[in-house]
Amino acid sequence: MNNISVTAEPVETAPQLPKEPLPTLMLGAIGVVFGDIGTSPLYAMKESFIGPHPLAADPVHIFGVLSLVFWMLMMVVTFKYVAVTMRAHNKGEGGSFALLALISRTVEGGKWTAGLVTMGVLAAALFYGDAIITPAISVLSAVEGLAVAEAGLAPLILPVSVGILIGLFLIQARGTARVGAIFGPVVLVYFATLAVLGVTNIMARPEILGALNPVWAVRFFEVDPGTAFLALGSVVLAVTGAEALYADMGHFGRKAIGISWLTLVYPCLTLNYLGQGALLLGNPQAVSNPFFLMAPEWARLPLVGIATLATIIASQAVISGAFSVTRQAIQLGFLPRLSILHTSAKAAGQIYIPVVNWTLLVAVVLLVVGFQASTGLAAAYGIAVTGTMFITTCMVGVAMFRIWKWKPIVAWPVIGLFVVIDGVYFASNLTKFVDGGWFPLLVAAVVFVVLTTWSSGRRIMRERLAEGAIPLAVFIKSTAGSLHRIRGTSVFMASSAETIPSAMLHNIKHNQVLHERVVILTVQIEEVPHWPPEKRSVVTRHGEGFNRVVLRYGFMDEIDVPHDLANTPLAGAPFNLMTTSFFLGRQKLIASKRPGMALWRERLFAWMNKNSESAMEFFKLPTNRVVELGSQLEI
Repeated sequence: MNNISVTAEPVETAPQLPKEPLPTLMLGAIGVVFGDIGTSPLYAMKESFIGPHPLAADPVHIFGVLSLVFWMLMMVVTFKYVAVTMRAHNKGEGGSFALLALISRTVEGGKWTAGLVTMGVLAAALFYGDAIITPAISVLSAVEGLAVAEAGLAPLILPVSVGILIGLFLIQARGTARVGAIFGPVVLVYFATLAVLGVTNIMARPEILGALNPVWAVRFFEVDPGTAFLALGSVVLAVTGAEALYADMGHFGRKAIGISWLTLVYPCLTLNYLGQGALLLGNPQAVSNPFFLMAPEWARLPLVGIATLATIIASQAVISGAFSVTRQAIQLGFLPRLSILHTSAKAAGQIYIPVVNWTLLVAVVLLVVGFQASTGLAAAYGIAVTGTMFITTCMVGVAMFRIWKWKPIVAWPVIGLFVVIDGVYFASNLTKFVDGGWFPLLVAAVVFVVLTTWSSGRRIMRERLAEGAIPLAVFIKSTAGSLHRIRGTSVFMASSAETIPSAMLHNIKHNQVLHERVVILTVQIEEVPHWPPEKRSVVTRHGEGFNRVVLRYGFMDEIDVPHDLANTPLAGAPFNLMTTSFFLGRQKLIASKRPGMALWRERLFAWMNKNSESAMEFFKLPTNRVVELGSQLEI
């Protein structure tokens, strides 16, 4: 069983803000946070004109699309995320689960709690679809530049893309600390390249600067409203990766991300999009791949290399994000225990989860082979992006009213604007459902079922175990004094901090002895990213050698039970690992028709429980000091 419970006790600790100098943080943010949105010029303009709902490459449509792109970057990224959403940090951390935990502490027990949890879980589920599509579309769109540089290289696009992706996932187990050191400079060169290409083409057609006027976006809808609405589904590709700004806030801080966006990333992206528009004004046939055709022939092959490096970095960021989200889901009780390996002795956040890595690899390769080209993947990409953004908007709206206490006259217009923007873009992307939009929805549905099944199953299992549970005080008074006591310490893992764990009852039933010192240990995951180490343990002494110990962690902390027990003051002799035995209960779950979940979900939960990582490995318990006691439990 998973001996973790989540509490909602508010914790007054300072945010875990980065301590590096601001320029260093900005360089890191450029390399990690903006890789995804920075590679959008590879496909956003192209898909707007030759995607599922193609547009004529004439001035009205070119200016209209560019105006939409510029103002969408302004409204969605600058205003929504940088100015507003990043205010909703959970002790410095951002992202769906961090936002969910932050809000849950405020509205716990309210009528909206269940709905908020559902939205947070759904946002996380959509993120996994994003994590699959991002490496596929980014790398494939960059390698497609080979066909622009040299037509004869077109047959190599698919095998080269698959080879790069396989190599990317193979190196995950070795960690990315060394590679990460060059992320910032490489992406900096890439953004400089975007700007140079853009300026070069703008100089040839300077009238394209008029596209910054929002009147062109309005005129686009006046001239061709139906097509303009459908075009939004492709235009939104320009903001893919906006959610990463929020999710990675804890690594670099709001200030470093905001300044990097406003002073470098946004200007470079704008120049490049304008440059692509200028190219199309003079050469409408360049719509087949305007990004690479902006460059002179001699520079196209090197541009493919630079773009490919940038897409690899963008893919690395989203893969690392998938590992981080998975660990948070485990800690918060939405996924079973999985093997988590640390790839850096210095950075606790650099982790590797094998099952997630290999699952993503298989899904990404199948996606590339199945869709063949970035155009097909673009149709799938938009729904994952806009769905996540819409959910974030709803949750930030709750934060405005319940946490920040904004006045309705201010909050309603802001949240209304966000809802309209995200809703319209999401609706537009739904029109591409049959063109590939079904894929992220399918992934999200599967992940959502897994997350909610595990969460509900754990709750039901705790309820079943509680039916026969005995309060500790009652047990000590009626039983403990009559049992034979032996030397040493026994530690019994317990999901409840109030009752006797089933492993202790089974041990007494079969062995009829207890150690002279008994520790009933509960690990609690709090709804904050990091829990102060000096407040890690809470000890309650009950007499007769019984100690109730609660170890508390944040949902991004590393759990190390032996280490933290060694620093916990107990009655009697100090904690000695060599004279301590850890007793774990392992339940064999049997699906039944008792009220709870549907039978198929009970079977799914039982399968996940059976295949979850051993509590011994998850809690870092010494292998030669662990005793497992099994039992059967109907759910």
